[in-house]
Amino acid sequence: MIHVRLAGGLGNQLFQYAAGRALALRRGTGLLLDTRELGRGGPAHSVYGLHHFAIEARIARDADLPPDRSRPLAHLLWRRFGRNPRFLRERGLGLNSAVLDAPDGTYLHGYFQSEAYFSDALPALRHELSIVTAPSAENAGWLARIAADGDAVSLHMRRGDYVSDAKGATTHGTCDAAHYRRAIAALTERTGRTPSLYVFSDDPDWVRTNLDLGLPMHVPGHNGPDVPHEDLRLMSACRHHIIANSTFSWWAAWLDPRPDAITIAPRRWFANPSLSNPDILPARWIAV
Repeated sequence: MIHVRLAGGLGNQLFQYAAGRALALRRGTGLLLDTRELGRGGPAHSVYGLHHFAIEARIARDADLPPDRSRPLAHLLWRRFGRNPRFLRERGLGLNSAVLDAPDGTYLHGYFQSEAYFSDALPALRHELSIVTAPSAENAGWLARIAADGDAVSLHMRRGDYVSDAKGATTHGTCDAAHYRRAIAALTERTGRTPSLYVFSDDPDWVRTNLDLGLPMHVPGHNGPDVPHEDLRLMSACRHHIIANSTFSWWAAWLDPRPDAITIAPRRWFANPSLSNPDILPARWIAV
């Protein structure tokens, strides 16, 4: 059995699930999800969201799990000496080959932010990471609107803790208007068409008041932090994608199954110049 620790928002949970599920498939075993950490985050990081997808895993029972960090000594002893499951922590930000080669009975702890962790399981994950929960009536209306708009482009403006939290601002920072203008220009050059912008944000009021990209914008802002899968579905339904330095919009673009969809991503993922993940962007995406 493979265990994986879930932590963070829905984008992080999807990376953790994909890495764990791909490893479980390689080893011919099942996957257990440790959700205990989700109760310790902020509003957007406390919501378990994978039940909206066709996943092949179950939430672990207490009897399935190693000691929690609320029991510091037992937790430390397990991490150092435990064998069932055996603790394996991601090292650094890029691809860890030790994760790819881990044996059955491994407990994965990390973020695993690269498609390379699950590139050998893409057919299964394309199915398992489809959203199965029906959209609300309002979201169904937006889906119809997007489907009828052949130039629909999702654009993600991540603010939230990237602005309000000192660590988030120092580590990540937000993509500025100049980045989005460069991305729009790159997309327009490749498509020969003017994009119809559907702007998604955790701060839609700020976007409506402050973001000027020289084009009309549609700003859905009705989905709260308790239903992140609804915005994810709307974003992935758009024809092309301009993502932020955020795993949430990374997954919105990845979940779009169209092979000719264009994704424009920020070349600089972290505000902190000492941080770099060279494996976070699929080679088919365009960095600006």
